Order: sequence, then structure tokens, then C-alpha cells
Amino acid sequence: MNVSLPLAVLLHKLNQVLRGWTAYFRPGVSARSFQYLRMIVWRQVFGWLRRKHLGTGWKELRRRYCDGGWWPHDGDVVLFNPGSVVTTRYRPRGTTIPSPWPSTI
Repeated sequence: MNVSLPLAVLLHKLNQVLRGWTAYFRPGVSARSFQYLRMIVWRQVFGWLRRKHLGTGWKELRRRYCDGGWWPHDGDVVLFNPGSVVTTRYRPRGTTIPSPWPSTI
């Protein structure tokens, strides 16, 4: 991503992709993958911020873009946290689990 863009534009584009990706993979065993994705996205955004502001230290970047915390935001636009998505499982319908094989033996 081009470092001349404002952080709000980057976060808006990332949030769209992350929300769609997590919504698609939500009904499965993907909580660990969401946590891993959270870490990767955070590293990428902070790498982008460090390239945008060469020579600026971590404390200054955190003060400027995270209000002293660790999660980046720009005004009302906050980076979506994929790790906060609760996964669901497919539930069998009815009283028995359906089987693709005939039950007559």
C-alpha cells in the first residue's frame, strides 16, 4: 500500500477484506487462524506506519496512532480485530445426525 495514503483509508480497505474473510470462514474450526491473522495484520499495519514515518520511534507512533495502547485507529476508523470473531459450528438438524449411507443392515 502506498505510504502517502492516510491511515483511515488503509484501515477502511483492510477492514472490508478482514470482515468478509472472517465472515466466510466463521462456521468452522478457525479461531486459531483468526488469532494468527490478527497478529499478521497488526505487524503489517505497524510496518506500514514505520515506513510512512521514517525515523519515528515506537512510543511516538503509539502515542500518535493508538492513544498509548497497541491497536491502531484514525479517528472513528479502528482496525478490525479478527481475533474477536466468535466461530460457530454446524449443528445437525433433528434428533439424529444425518448419514449419507443407508441405515438398513
